[in-house]
Amino acid sequence: MALQCGIVGLPNVGKSTLFNCLSNAKAQSANFPFCTIEPNVGVITVPDERLNELARLCNPKRVVPTTVEIVDIAGLVKGASKGEGLGNKFLGNIRETDAILHVLRCFDDGNVTHVDGSVDPVRDKEVIDLELQLRDLESVETRIGKVYKAAQAGDRDAKVQHEVLKRYQQALQQGKNARSVELLNKDEEKVAHDLFLLTNKPVLYVCNVDDASAVDGNHYVEAVREAVKDENAEILVVAAQTESEIAELETAEERAMFLEEIGLKESGVNRLIKAAYKLLNLETFLTAGPDECRAWTFRKGSKAPQCAGIIHTDFERGFIRAEVIKYDDYINYGSEAAVKEAGKMHVEGKEYIFQDGDIVVFRFNV
Repeated sequence: MALQCGIVGLPNVGKSTLFNCLSNAKAQSANFPFCTIEPNVGVITVPDERLNELARLCNPKRVVPTTVEIVDIAGLVKGASKGEGLGNKFLGNIRETDAILHVLRCFDDGNVTHVDGSVDPVRDKEVIDLELQLRDLESVETRIGKVYKAAQAGDRDAKVQHEVLKRYQQALQQGKNARSVELLNKDEEKVAHDLFLLTNKPVLYVCNVDDASAVDGNHYVEAVREAVKDENAEILVVAAQTESEIAELETAEERAMFLEEIGLKESGVNRLIKAAYKLLNLETFLTAGPDECRAWTFRKGSKAPQCAGIIHTDFERGFIRAEVIKYDDYINYGSEAAVKEAGKMHVEGKEYIFQDGDIVVFRFNV
């Protein structure tokens, strides 16, 4: 399930430093704009304490976590929608991703230049928003011209498309992102999905702060919170430079001690990976046994046969049932056999909607 989150932002806000912390694929990082030109893709392991607990109980031969793909995309500048800087390349790369991690510089450092000469994360956000909105507006107005006649002639699908497009046009002309437009039914949701608008992608604002602000944030972060309060978006505070220092430590014990010293329970990188996973509308089911404990990625809302097909297409084609154990029950009783004996294993059919953390055995026949 190769869904991708794209890391975006103005030049020199810490995108590549953050990407390097996330991935073994080392992006170049330097103190000048356009350091990153080609997008770097990292396949990132998703931290999951549940998988570690299952491995402790099962003592398997191998443990396989789930992953998410993160893409570091070239920095964008004013005029990108008209091809300035690396604008066309940037906008093409972001269109291919499924969600956006928008990195905003929320720290002062005279040794790190800012493309606009001063630190103002709200302004930076608006610069990128405007460029994405302008490109979306161009796409929307082109589509309006194509469906107008069919809509006027009474074509039902064209009328739905035209109505959605007009609402998007109005929002974008007002400087709002497409994700702010309310969709009224499934037909409109399908139209929206097929448009692939840049400002309709789910977004997480990542406030890159200095070491001292890693726990509580700062006035820059509060300004961002106020600016995005009406958006369907979340904010995560991360100190990218601190995270790079944590990443260089060799053992988990050293990393834990470092985090404790600065007052964090979990690294910003782990929180960011989990947030990216959630942003993509992904959840995890688990399989556990003496050979392997494994986490499997599925789209939230998927039914049992679809999840079975993630393991193997034969599982979906010949699906009979899913034997499901809730994670808490497995931990409480200590083994699959003990859960069965306690009557806590649930037998589910084709209509069962999988829940995050379900531990499952699939029965199938082909």
